[in-house]
Amino acid sequence: MESRVKDLCLQLYEIGALKFGDFKMKVGVSSPVYFDLRMMISYPTVMNSLSNLLWDFAKSEGVECDVVCGVPYTALPLATLIAVKADLPMLIRRKEAKEYGTKKLIEGVYSKDDLCVIFEDVVTTGSSILETVNDLKHEGLVVKEVVAVLDREQGGAGNLARQGITMKPLMNLTQILRHLKAAGKVDDNTINRIHTYIQQNQLDPRGEPIKEAEVSRLELLLSARAEMSQHAVAARLLRLMHTKQSLLCVAADVTASQQLLTLAAAVGPHIALLKTHADIVTDWSSDVASQLASLARQHEFLIMEDRKFADIGHTAGLQYSLVRPWADLVTVHGLPGDGLLQGIQAEISKHPASPRGVVLIAQLSCSGNLITPQYTKSVMRQAATFPQLVAGIVCQSADVVVSPGLLQLTPGVSVAETADSLGQQYNSPQAVVCERGADLAIVGRAVVSAEDPARAARELKAVLWQAYQQRVKSRAVPED
Repeated sequence: MESRVKDLCLQLYEIGALKFGDFKMKVGVSSPVYFDLRMMISYPTVMNSLSNLLWDFAKSEGVECDVVCGVPYTALPLATLIAVKADLPMLIRRKEAKEYGTKKLIEGVYSKDDLCVIFEDVVTTGSSILETVNDLKHEGLVVKEVVAVLDREQGGAGNLARQGITMKPLMNLTQILRHLKAAGKVDDNTINRIHTYIQQNQLDPRGEPIKEAEVSRLELLLSARAEMSQHAVAARLLRLMHTKQSLLCVAADVTASQQLLTLAAAVGPHIALLKTHADIVTDWSSDVASQLASLARQHEFLIMEDRKFADIGHTAGLQYSLVRPWADLVTVHGLPGDGLLQGIQAEISKHPASPRGVVLIAQLSCSGNLITPQYTKSVMRQAATFPQLVAGIVCQSADVVVSPGLLQLTPGVSVAETADSLGQQYNSPQAVVCERGADLAIVGRAVVSAEDPARAARELKAVLWQAYQQRVKSRAVPED
């Protein structure tokens, strides 16, 4: 899928559908980049490739529908081709109702409660989609998802999520820039200028700047963030955290399988995530993995294998193939570059029925580590480039993770200790959530070495949840 997206980016650039300069947008703001996908109607081969890729992407994302509808006007030819390929009925939404004939606003054959998926070309604020959604719902149709060619990353996903609509973009602006840079079509100055523009131009559906408080990850409820996430595993984990009222991730750094399984059974009811190190379990086997996965289903927690992959893409893909069957998430270093992530993504794509994800390591909790602020920024650019792959970030600072749909995991949490003899530094549960911005607090020895791990986990869960409630207390809508 990624190689097809790359080829498409270059095709769109070559036909002039991707432009760089100074452009006035529909919402009234100026932009250094413009996407004119209307150009594709003069290039049938490109339009056919795009419609095929968009429908294949929709299927890989589990999109289901009774009818399809394209947002007028640019998405209409794409929706038409997709409807023909998929043998699905299509609806056309008029921008204005006819003053003669049937005077319909929605053209086509449909029934009340039909599930409709919307197709759109470019999403900036999501306003055109919301207009289409409102008209479709007025006719009794059900709309939950929109599949878009491009997310400009300017607030559209969040605006739609707040209205109960999940956006699934084939690609985002960061991905396009990465592919064009690799092909020598854009330089670093252009890319930096566009990234600055995106950060400074987050917009509401009216095209007005969104106030920082309105988009702050730290003040949003978990349940709301789940609807904003573009990642299936991240969304599932956010919902699970909300339901279990738990921000606790236990680091099961043990060396015997029975110890691991006993610990998982004890803390399972109280945690959202179990962090494993299968490579230190001396008697690890596929049977142990199966038993662990069974416990995860029984007690409703996810598993993250803390393998910290840092190899070339081909090797990482082979390594990951042994982890994928039983771990929902795996930790990865960004240091080797995008090839590593592409290798893992290729392995995940072979099993579309089993959503999986990556957690990138942007910062470490041990003293003397060699990670620099610039490296952390580079890792976050990787996360933006692979939104359907990266579910979370391991970091120590509240300002690293901005996207509400992305999880911050923070290790080094202890009730009493502040450091150990090997350089590990600790924070209190309250500090790690309220000051450092953790969504998931990774706790190891405070639980694993406790006389009663279940009790320790239960007590930590309560303290962490109280800290989370304190963090979001300014929100008007309470958790229920």
